Amino acid sequence: MVDDVIAELKENLGKASDAFKRDLSRVRTGRASLAILDSVRVEYYGSQVPLNQVGTISIPDARLIVIKPWDKSVISAIEKAINIAEIGLTPQSDGEVVRLPIPALTEERRRDLVKQTRRMAEDSKVRIRNHRRDANDLLKEFEKSSEISEDEKKRGLERVQKETDQAVEMIDQILAAKEKEIMEI
Repeated sequence: MVDDVIAELKENLGKASDAFKRDLSRVRTGRASLAILDSVRVEYYGSQVPLNQVGTISIPDARLIVIKPWDKSVISAIEKAINIAEIGLTPQSDGEVVRLPIPALTEERRRDLVKQTRRMAEDSKVRIRNHRRDANDLLKEFEKSSEISEDEKKRGLERVQKETDQAVEMIDQILAAKEKEIMEI
């Protein structure tokens, strides 16, 4: 019983940290990243499709993203989709490709992004603590219904806390790496 609760907790903590990583990948730093374009959907022959399904996306240097559509008639739709997505980038087109220059971040903007990432980290920690609470409640329920002993519950609660501490530490490490990336000039 306790092992099942711990296994479920580990799975939930893994999902929480993966969601945090995914959220952080969308935060724009001074460097080009394809994750910035994950939310961009293009109107293509009557349906909304992800940007990476209408052309090739590449990063020729650290401050430029280039989109080469397979069908040149979709260039205006790509520009429109990028503007609608409000990712803070202005597309430039020459009829063949769409270029997205990544502007350098100001010091003030970098500090705002760090604050934003810290808020995201705190939200992730709250999710982790909620998973801990749920696991602890399950263990207490099992003890109350005599499915596990008091000693097993106590050991289970300690294991839950240990897993929670590891997950919070992982969030802190990911956050520190992202803050370093943001503040890098």
